[in-house]
Amino acid sequence: MLLVVHPDDTGDLWLDTAAVALQIMTKRDMVAGAVVFEQDIADVIGMGFPLVPIGQEDRVVCMFREGWRFGLFFDFNPDADFSVEEMQRDLGTLHRRLKYRDLYDAIADQAVFSRLIAAGWFPFVEILGPEFGELLKFSEAGFELDEVEAKILAKFDSERIERMFSRWMAKAHFAGKERLLRSALKSFAEGDAVPVLKIALTEIEGILGDAYRKVYGKGARIKKLLEFAVASAEAKAGHPDTLLFPAAFAHYLRSHTFADFDPPARTGNASSRHAVGHGAAAPETYTMVRALQALLTLDQLAFYT
Repeated sequence: MLLVVHPDDTGDLWLDTAAVALQIMTKRDMVAGAVVFEQDIADVIGMGFPLVPIGQEDRVVCMFREGWRFGLFFDFNPDADFSVEEMQRDLGTLHRRLKYRDLYDAIADQAVFSRLIAAGWFPFVEILGPEFGELLKFSEAGFELDEVEAKILAKFDSERIERMFSRWMAKAHFAGKERLLRSALKSFAEGDAVPVLKIALTEIEGILGDAYRKVYGKGARIKKLLEFAVASAEAKAGHPDTLLFPAAFAHYLRSHTFADFDPPARTGNASSRHAVGHGAAAPETYTMVRALQALLTLDQLAFYT
C-alpha cells in the first residue's frame, strides 16, 4: 500500500498496483534484460516506486509485506523537503531486514555466530543464500559441519573460481597481485591447500594496504586497514546495516584471520595469517575447507573496497 498526500490534502493511493524496483548489488556482471536470481544478490541497498511521482512537499505512507513480515514507512514531511533518495534507502533497509531476518538474528546470536567463526565461516557474499543457510542450520542445531562443508567445497568448480577471480581483477589493488593470486587458484584446483593458504592469507594485508594507499596516499598498519575496510563497505552500501555485515566481518578478521597464537604452546593453525606467516601452523590444519575460507575472505574484500 502506497499513499502520497499532496500539499492541498488530496492524495493518490496505490493498492498492490505501484511498480516496485529494488536497487541491488549483484555478485556478477549483469546485462540489461537478464534474469536476476536470488543467489545473484549480494546486497539490497534501496527500494522505490519509479513510476510514482512524489513532490518535495508531499507526504508518504507505505506498508508492504515480505513473507509473513510487515514493514511500515511514513514521512509526514513537516519541513516540506521530501527526499525520494532517503525514502528509497529506508525502504531498502526495511526490505532487507524483513527478507533476511533469520540471517540478521543469527549474526546477533553470539553463541551461533561464535560457533561459525570458530569453524572459519562467515556469511560471505559468494555463499550467501542456501549454502550459508545450511551452515547456519547445522550450527544452530549444534551439529558437526563436516557434511555441509564438503557439499559447499564441491560446488566450487573451476568456472565458479574463475568468476571470483574476474571480480578480483576488476579492482586495481587486486590486479597488482594477479600472478600470486592466479598461483593460489591453480593450487586450489589441484587440491593443494598449502600454497593456497600461504598465498591468500599473507596477501590480504597487502591488498588492503594498496586500497588504503590509493585513497590516502600513504600506508597504514593492520588495525587501521581493518577500520578502512569496514568504512569502505558501509560507504559502498550507503548504510552500516547491510548484507555485507562490515562490523561483523571486522570481528571475523580480528578473531580468526588475524588471530594471535601462542608459539610455545603451538596453538597456531592454518586459518591464522600470523601462524601461517611465521610457519607455526600445524601441517594437518592445512585443509581444503580452510583454503576455500581464505579465498572467500579475499573475495569479501573485493566487495568492500
